[in-house]
This record gives sequence, C-alpha cells and structure tokens, in this order.
Amino acid sequence: MVQREQLRMTVYASLLAALIAVGSYISVPIGEVPIVLQNLFVMLTGLLLGSRWGLAAVAVYLTAGALGLPVFAGGTGGIGRFAGPTGGYLIAYLPAVYVIGFISEKGKHRMVFDVIGMIFGAALVYALGVPWLKIVSGMTFSKAMLVGMYPFLIADVVKIIAAASIAKALRPVMKLREVSELKDAAESAVLSD
Repeated sequence: MVQREQLRMTVYASLLAALIAVGSYISVPIGEVPIVLQNLFVMLTGLLLGSRWGLAAVAVYLTAGALGLPVFAGGTGGIGRFAGPTGGYLIAYLPAVYVIGFISEKGKHRMVFDVIGMIFGAALVYALGVPWLKIVSGMTFSKAMLVGMYPFLIADVVKIIAAASIAKALRPVMKLREVSELKDAAESAVLSD
C-alpha cells in the first residue's frame, strides 16, 4: 500500500514538474523579469503535494533547467540562468514550495491556510529574487523592487486565488493522503498482527 502511494506521488510530482515547465512558456516579457505562470504551478505543487513531494517536484524542474533543458522562461535553460537576473527567483522556488506545502499540511488543507502559505511563499520568492536582481543588474534596491516585484503583485493575487481554487477542486479527485500517515497506518497494522 505504501509503495503504491509513493509511486502515485512520484507520478504527481513528475506531472507538476512538467506543468511548472509549461508555465514558464506562458510569459509576458516586461523587462528583466517576465510575468510567467510557472509560479502559479509552484504554488499549486506545494498545495497538492505538500512540503516534501513539492520540494522534490521543484527540484526536478530546476535540475532539468540546470542541465540545459529549455524549461525556464522564454524556452531557455542551462546553469547560467541561475547567475542571471532571474536566478534568485528560480532558486527561491525551493523554499517557497516547501513553506507553502508545510503551512497547508499543518492547516489540514483548509483554504485560509492555503492562502497564508502562498502569501509566505510569494514573499520568499521576492525576498530572494529582488536582492539577486539588484546584485546581478547593479540596480538600486528601490529600482530592483520597481522592476522585480511591484509589477507582479496583482498577478500574484490572481494566481493565489486560482491556485487555491484549483487545489480545492483537485484534492478530492486525486485523493491525496500523506505518505507518512499511510506509513504509520501500515506500521500499526503490522504491530497489531
């Protein structure tokens, strides 16, 4: 039972890593940092897969991009993207997805906790992305915020609402259960025998 659930979670993690990549192709170039849908899928990954599996899915996505697959914004890839203006945002997806998943799990997947988790996740992305943009581009901090944060806030609100709604609709269909809960149940069953 536990192995079957782990296989299912692996499939979901792979699917969401692919959706993050697809989201990077849906972009609106507005300067150094484009508006993309990949962060919507990062948020959704945290909500649907939780902290550990969400972290695994985002790590797969980032590894694929680092290896040169064209999965980053604008169909680009390569390790050099992490040294570019958007590198901080990309790296920030790792702690962001973990925090989103953690808060959602602790809140028993109630929508208010999902939204709180995504707000903290988005704040983490900006907390790492904006300073990196400042360093790489040589902008002042206020200019980096003007270019790398302010234009995206309204879109982030829309993405948070969309991700919360999508997660609410998909959770019953996916019948997600925590692997740790299944493991505990399996261990209890073995001990009772």
